[in-house]
Amino acid sequence: MSQAPLVMITGASSGIGLALAHACLQQGRRVALVARRGDVLEQEQLARGWDPALVRLWSADVCDTQAMQAVAQACIAEWGLPDVVIANAGISLGVDLAEAEDLPVFVQVMQTNVQGLVNTFQPFIAPMRARGRGQLVGIASVAGVRGLPGHAAYSASKAAVISCCESLRGELAPHGVRVTTIAPGYVATPLTARNRYRMPFLMQPEAFAEQALQAIDAGARFRVIPWPMGMVASLLRLLPSPLFDRLLRRQPRKHRHNSP
Repeated sequence: MSQAPLVMITGASSGIGLALAHACLQQGRRVALVARRGDVLEQEQLARGWDPALVRLWSADVCDTQAMQAVAQACIAEWGLPDVVIANAGISLGVDLAEAEDLPVFVQVMQTNVQGLVNTFQPFIAPMRARGRGQLVGIASVAGVRGLPGHAAYSASKAAVISCCESLRGELAPHGVRVTTIAPGYVATPLTARNRYRMPFLMQPEAFAEQALQAIDAGARFRVIPWPMGMVASLLRLLPSPLFDRLLRRQPRKHRHNSP
């Protein structure tokens, strides 16, 4: 069996997850890929000519705790314990919390982005801790640094991802397990394709994946990509609330989930 490093990636059928998978394979790593749309993953493998000896595909919804545990068990049984687990699966839906019909949408975003991350990490924590080595990577967002108009669900979910990873980092560091949080700015993916406002420092997913793997390999604790957006995020953190509120008044609102 190949001893190439093994990376598990959720949300791997498109966008950032697909780009991360391709970048890992280009570097000779093995990948265990998980997505709700297993058929799309299979089509990508065929279209890109991925070496079957380096790829395993699983169809599962990260919101389904039992399904994710089954995937983890199968991965460990077939290929061993991953070196890196990247919880990438996520959705971005605009909400208006004045509208009762948006409450289930809020729950959906939180369930996918937060519980999905927990469901992805949980089966690997004890085995990695027992081994004394491993890395958990949470894909957050600059939107998790401060709340943005129309982004109540997405910003809340990504703020939770940042805090959850921070908590895990403190818990697992004494056991040799690293936790890395990657906060993308704007990346040209299906999640951003429908945005109706200017997206500064917009990146292609391939460029993001290359920088993300560099941060992961370096054992970064928290990394905003690209770096200019990191400067923006740092400024947002430091802005006093009155100044931040004044800035928000001029910001366009993300369209609601059901907008055409």
